[in-house]
Order: sequence, then structure tokens, then C-alpha cells
Amino acid sequence: MVYLPALLELNLQLSDEQFFQLCQQHRDLKFERTANGELTIMSPTGGMTSNRNAELIYQLMAWNRSTKLGKVFDSSGGFKLPNGANRSPDASWVRRERWNALTAEEQAKFVPLCPDMVVELRSPSDDLSKLQAKMQEYRENGAELGWLIDPERQIVEIYRPHREPEILSSPKTLSGETILPDFELDLTGIL
Repeated sequence: MVYLPALLELNLQLSDEQFFQLCQQHRDLKFERTANGELTIMSPTGGMTSNRNAELIYQLMAWNRSTKLGKVFDSSGGFKLPNGANRSPDASWVRRERWNALTAEEQAKFVPLCPDMVVELRSPSDDLSKLQAKMQEYRENGAELGWLIDPERQIVEIYRPHREPEILSSPKTLSGETILPDFELDLTGIL
């Protein structure tokens, strides 16, 4: 029997199409790729993390259905960032006009842009410094708002362009600010 770490990192040089096909052929795994081409393979999350993520997606989707301002994506949605990295945030949102500007082929594969808003929900097996680096990468590639939610530490780090992350201890809610107008994430059951 072979045991692998919860997070496996490989240095494979794959074309965009090869990477897409790898992901399609192994849908039970979650893949990401850094701007340098390093491949990360993550196992499925545990029950608590999955439930927290479902609650997050549910609230974001409910808000978006009422406003119709954009598109919501879960953790299986892949994005090709401007720096070349392929990332799959736990939850993300893209403004409708940016989504509609994409071709049908671009919408069907890994979306070639950085979401306007991203959320990473820390699992017990996640390395905090790697998640923080990923949040910085989203911000540097155009994300206007990012939330790193860490249930273990009861902390939320908020990422915005040209600012240091804001750290909130045990917040009850998070505001979508001007990016997600009138959206307020209830952290009950998430944090």
C-alpha cells in the first residue's frame, strides 16, 4: 500500500491542454498549478470543511440569484490567472460583464481570468503560509476582494488591492463591500 501526503507537489511541465485533460481524467482529485508549472494534487476535503464550503456557496449563490450581477463558482471551478497559474478557489465570483466577454470555449475550460472575489476556506490539513501566498497571488492578478477563512484560528483575513490584509478575530459576518453590493456572509456554521 502506498501512502501519499495530503498535499502532493510535482514539477511537471504540461501544456494548458494537457493540464486540462489531466484534470478531466481524474475528477476525484483537485489539481492546481503554480505560475512556474508546479503541480499540486489535493485530496477531497473532510466532512466539516465540505459542509462549511457548502454553506458559503449557498449564501453567495442566493445573493447572486437575487442580484444577477455575476457568476458564482465552487471549488471545482478552475481559473487560468494572468500570471499563468491555474487555481481553484473554494468559492469565487466573476462580474457578469467579464463573464459575458469570454467565448463559449473559454467559459467551458479553465476560465482565463482572475475572479473579482475569491474565498479560501482553510482545512485542517492546509498550510496557512501557502494559503496566504495564494491569496496574495489572487490579489496581484486582479481579485478585488479575498477572504481567507480559518475556522481553526477563528480568524478571517481580508485581502484588497494595494493594502495589507485586514485580520478579523471571530467575526459574525463579512461584508461584500462594493464588490458584492449588499452581500453579507453569515459566518454561523462556517467559522
